Amino acid sequence: MANRVATVAPSESQLPKEVGVQAAAAGRVLGIDPGLDRTGYAVLDHLAEKVIEAGVIRTTLGRPLAERLREIETALEEVVTDHHIRVIAVENLYVHYKHPNTAILMGHARGVILLTAARHGLDVIGLAATQIKKTITGNGRASKVQIQRAITAALKLREIPEPADVADALAIAVCAGMMLERRV
Repeated sequence: MANRVATVAPSESQLPKEVGVQAAAAGRVLGIDPGLDRTGYAVLDHLAEKVIEAGVIRTTLGRPLAERLREIETALEEVVTDHHIRVIAVENLYVHYKHPNTAILMGHARGVILLTAARHGLDVIGLAATQIKKTITGNGRASKVQIQRAITAALKLREIPEPADVADALAIAVCAGMMLERRV
């Protein structure tokens, strides 16, 4: 069974005041850094620039691929339902010639994410890794550590998000939120 672990929780100052569920959910974006072993996720209220929840979905190593994909889907269903998500933002696939198997496994996880979004009638924003890095750090080739530091500062987090998958998911959500703001 997948293990959904929130690693970044909102501080008291980040918690929304008493508002209706629909109003609170209006600005909620789910950023996802897809992976088969670990899928980073981040629920962000992009209108208030507040982290609602962020963490990782870990699948059970050694289980058949189909079962691990179902674990991701089950955990994502919970996040989407628990937080009344309106938009899912997910990193686009990038295939590096030295690591084609990684891209294939990431593609399987990404397919589950897109299917979950479709089942819920959610909008999907796909973002290239270089676009995310450039938006967050100003450098399209930024390292994982640079992303972690930049997202910590941008969201005024107390600690650097760990593992890096969580920081990546937060960065994806922030970028998607910025895109949505430009549409309004």
